[in-house]
Amino acid sequence: MIARDAMRATAIDILRENNRGAYTVPSKGLYPFQWNWDSCFTALGQSHYDPDRAWTELETLMDSQWADGMVPHMVFHEPAPGYFPGPEVWDTRRQATPTSGITQLPVAGFAVHALWKRSKDLTDRDDRARTLIAKLDRWHGWFYRTRDPQRTGLVAVIHPWESRDNTIDWDEGFERVPTDGVLPYSRNDTKHADPETRPTKAQYDRYLWLVQHFRSMNWESTRTHDASPFQIVDPGFNAILIRSALETAALAKVLGEQAIASRNAEWAALGLRALETLWDDEAGQYQPYDRVGQKLLHSPSIGGLIPLFAPIPQVRVAELVKTLQAISPYVRFLVPSHDPRDPRFDIRRYWRGPVWLVCNYLIADGLRQAGEADLANRIIKDSLGLIEAGGFSEYYDPVTGAPLGGGRFSWTAAMVLELTSAAP
Repeated sequence: MIARDAMRATAIDILRENNRGAYTVPSKGLYPFQWNWDSCFTALGQSHYDPDRAWTELETLMDSQWADGMVPHMVFHEPAPGYFPGPEVWDTRRQATPTSGITQLPVAGFAVHALWKRSKDLTDRDDRARTLIAKLDRWHGWFYRTRDPQRTGLVAVIHPWESRDNTIDWDEGFERVPTDGVLPYSRNDTKHADPETRPTKAQYDRYLWLVQHFRSMNWESTRTHDASPFQIVDPGFNAILIRSALETAALAKVLGEQAIASRNAEWAALGLRALETLWDDEAGQYQPYDRVGQKLLHSPSIGGLIPLFAPIPQVRVAELVKTLQAISPYVRFLVPSHDPRDPRFDIRRYWRGPVWLVCNYLIADGLRQAGEADLANRIIKDSLGLIEAGGFSEYYDPVTGAPLGGGRFSWTAAMVLELTSAAP
């Protein structure tokens, strides 16, 4: 058994190793740039040993915000020779520092409020927070303006890279995405990780078709949603947005920014009401909605469990607890990214089965907030058990605990610092 102090020390070493001054790379080689939600989780970890550096991580990310309010999912702070898809593929031309043209799960509002609460000794924390919540307000507004054009209260992802890249949730809707005209390419991820644990070539061709399609529209956010053959309402994505809007509203109220507080509270309330339309009684969890196909999809993935992170009704919490308990006998380590009772479950392939510590963190936090401490503690224990079994990996086999994907991974290290602080 690894001593908790030793585990935390290794986690800090990894975050320092992946530090690039004002931002942190997820993993050397495999992911050599700044990723949106990775940086938010990384900042939470950094706050335990260097609060000032944690603020810088989020400030660097939010400095990449586009004029329309979007915060991109990748920021290319350094040249990218040999990386695919690099800045020349995205060709967004929106910022001095090149970025991708799509966004990612909006954890930042939650992270900023957490840093503010933990940074009591920083004399400039209010000023830094006030600057960031103004940007968060614009980003949240961008979501509801461009990804919810019918004002349903729920936003759609229009590219799988905006959420969980190859989750089974996307399969049916993704079949509509063509592959004709995709330019030749050489992948970077399979050079650094086992191809059997990564998205398939057929999926990657469709990822690239969408990039080329949106690039042909000059990345105009007012057009890309309706022009995309892939529009999926992901319950987990929406729950994170709801929680971040609520956290932004709470912090804005303390800082005297009433307009920001009111807007974000209103968005969150609308989202919470609309989230109920994604509930599936038979599955005992939330399900994704295919906006183009106009139907709820049957895909019992972790995306339907992450809504625990938002203040969902207690009756829904109780049902999700039952679902997690029903999954538990099929794996050694909770929470697999897809229900192992589903025949499509793929135990080692990226988001189709493996465990991710960041999702465990979101679910455990939600369970604690809802008063389900026992199950939250079980998930935390399993998460730390994965570190003992497989080191600080990107993701893990939920049965053996074998490490998968990249190694010495930043957000995994950050979650160890978070989870050991929350563990009993």
